[in-house]
Amino acid sequence: MADSSFDIVSKVEWQEVDNAINQTSREIATRFDFKNVGAEIKRTGEKIEMKANGEERVRAILDVLQTKFVKRGLSLKALDAAEPQLSGKEYKIFADIKEGITTEDAKKVAKIIRDEGPKGVKAQVQGDELRVTSKSRDDLQTVQALLKGKDLEFALQFVNYR
Repeated sequence: MADSSFDIVSKVEWQEVDNAINQTSREIATRFDFKNVGAEIKRTGEKIEMKANGEERVRAILDVLQTKFVKRGLSLKALDAAEPQLSGKEYKIFADIKEGITTEDAKKVAKIIRDEGPKGVKAQVQGDELRVTSKSRDDLQTVQALLKGKDLEFALQFVNYR
């Protein structure tokens, strides 16, 4: 029988990111505590820029964005927000959207699978994803449960299960 496999990836649904940003923008436009503070949020490429005239207000925008991320099913591990910076008269927070698994992160996951996973399960790095193969589908499901239980610094999704 042929080996079964799945791929481990770290992808972001960009339409959901845009939806979360649009919802955040609408909320800060209507909320009373954001009146007359110059609150604004926008995305350019893989960066999100939040600005307001006070440090606590710009942190509140980030909090609203994180809430919208969770409601839309996006992982907060994909959102890498920096500390507020003073720029002229307003504070700004820049947040990066992290996508893809770096080589060292893929090696960490492969080591976890090799050390703690069932015998006979192989993991190999393929670009920005990790292919996991085994003769037993039950072993693959065990690996998925194992990785879901780990607290990694990046978001994981399991795709191409065959």
